[in-house]
Amino acid sequence: MKTVRLTAAQALVRYLAAQINEDGEPYIAGVWAIFGHGNVAGMGEALYGIREELPTYRGQNEQSMAHAAIAYTKQLGRRRTMAVTSSIGPGALNMVTAAALAHVNRLPVLLIPGDVFANRGPDPVLQQIEDFNDGTISANDCFKPVSRYFDRIMRPEQLLTALPRAFRTMTDPADCGPVTLSFCQDVQAEAYDYPETFFDKKVWRQRRPEPDKAELEEAIAALKAAKHPIIVAGGGVHFSGATETLKSFAERHSIPVIETQAGKSALAWDHEMNFGPAGVTGASSANAIAEKADLVFGVGTRFQDFTTGSWALFKNPARKLLALNVQPYDSAKHDAISLTADAKVGLEKLTEALGSHRYAEPDASLKQDWFAKADAVTAAPKEANSLPTDMQVIGAVQRASRDNTVVMCAAGTMPGELHQLWKAKLPLSYHMEYGFSCMGYEIAGGLGIKMAEPERDVIVMVGDGSYMMMNSELATAVAMGVKITVVITDNRGYGCINRLQMGTGGAEFNNLYAHTNQKNPIAIDFTAHAASMGADAHKVSTIAELETALDAARSADVPTVIVIDTDPYPTPDAGGYWWDVAVPEVSERHEVKQARAAYESALKERR
Repeated sequence: MKTVRLTAAQALVRYLAAQINEDGEPYIAGVWAIFGHGNVAGMGEALYGIREELPTYRGQNEQSMAHAAIAYTKQLGRRRTMAVTSSIGPGALNMVTAAALAHVNRLPVLLIPGDVFANRGPDPVLQQIEDFNDGTISANDCFKPVSRYFDRIMRPEQLLTALPRAFRTMTDPADCGPVTLSFCQDVQAEAYDYPETFFDKKVWRQRRPEPDKAELEEAIAALKAAKHPIIVAGGGVHFSGATETLKSFAERHSIPVIETQAGKSALAWDHEMNFGPAGVTGASSANAIAEKADLVFGVGTRFQDFTTGSWALFKNPARKLLALNVQPYDSAKHDAISLTADAKVGLEKLTEALGSHRYAEPDASLKQDWFAKADAVTAAPKEANSLPTDMQVIGAVQRASRDNTVVMCAAGTMPGELHQLWKAKLPLSYHMEYGFSCMGYEIAGGLGIKMAEPERDVIVMVGDGSYMMMNSELATAVAMGVKITVVITDNRGYGCINRLQMGTGGAEFNNLYAHTNQKNPIAIDFTAHAASMGADAHKVSTIAELETALDAARSADVPTVIVIDTDPYPTPDAGGYWWDVAVPEVSERHEVKQARAAYESALKERR
């Protein structure tokens, strides 16, 4: 057997470069890296040697680098991903939040944090966490609960089994998620005689599991018995590449579709069978048919509480759940009729069995009424003598967008209002990280989206709170020439949580800057801040000025940042649904007592 002598780090990156997806593209599109003493000598040297074949990108923060990698794979429907390497200690732990984000959203990413010396020679090494009772523990053990596959590389030859397992996990549609290879820093630099065949090109294909015969028969029987079924379209529709299949299925059998945050854009907003977003941040049209449905057919959804109105949305006493999901854990939730299979394959099998079976046409007036209300709140104000609302900002961005525009966000006010109001035309034109709803994902995520699909027009919607949490990858976007448009809505604090606080009877406290413990008023010049990182930054005062700035952003040579002050209080009056947010049983505030009574009443609606 022919061998090649390489360091463990050199072997790892050579293996990464040899892994191909079924489209013939490198599965690992590049490596994000911040070097420290835990990876500069091993991984840094190895990445330098292969930089023409496997590009390395330098970010500003390990968490946001991982966010960019995760957004990249989400935008490409999990067909490709990136790796992220860090040093030991703080650099590694910065990535844990991003690992959790990828874990919740079922997204593949390869995380390679440095670790302590396997030989324990310099014990304790710089930045080492010492467990007084367990000598095997390191900071990287924090990755275990948020990784789909975790391995600690303590000998060079362990890569021979660890790397195939890592790629098996990342490319498996059911187990897909983050992989952490905790790479001891001394081992990174150790050499080993690896078999040359280990570095042969390998193609990783997307498996499409077919449904079990008995499960399929039960699902068909449930559909045929239903009078008023609905489809809840989740992110799995996108990951399976099943948008056209879903469209044909809904059209052929006349089944209305409602969309989760992850599933939005599975159908065009104006498709006759798309009744809009579901649940807490849903449309009145979608929630009205959800309340009456006798069969709730989830396709690629994990039935998160925002989708189900904390399980109070589906009110029909006779209703049943049918869940088509590639992951058995998700298809069996809440005593659902389980159909474990690839979404595209499962829909094809079902439509073949249903033949020409059709249900009663859904009430189209529900959609017309909803969009009339949505258009009213997103319209440009007739007078510009007051602060614009976030809804009006969304309207301006909508009017400035094109078919190839991707609008994205993650946390705060915008996710809910975008879910309700944004009119997505094409699949994957709506990119929302709402599984973990991680503040700070936005700018790094926009960078990853644009790297994934350079031809797309990427608009990042971010509140001032999220921007303050993590904005440094704006400098990376400028340096790399990755042109995105960032719209910062400045409501001077955490407006979304402030409204939730008020809605549960609480006093306004510690959310808006005006209600925080401070000696000096906070007045942040976001325009100057973004400009200092090289962005083309503008402050606008009106919706008309915002639309003008959005048009101008298309011809800019660098990322554009547009800042607009907004009113932190208004929300859409129509749409939405109850959400289980616990209210204190005991309080001196009358408002809390009222909220608690309403909460106890709402709990009775849960099924």
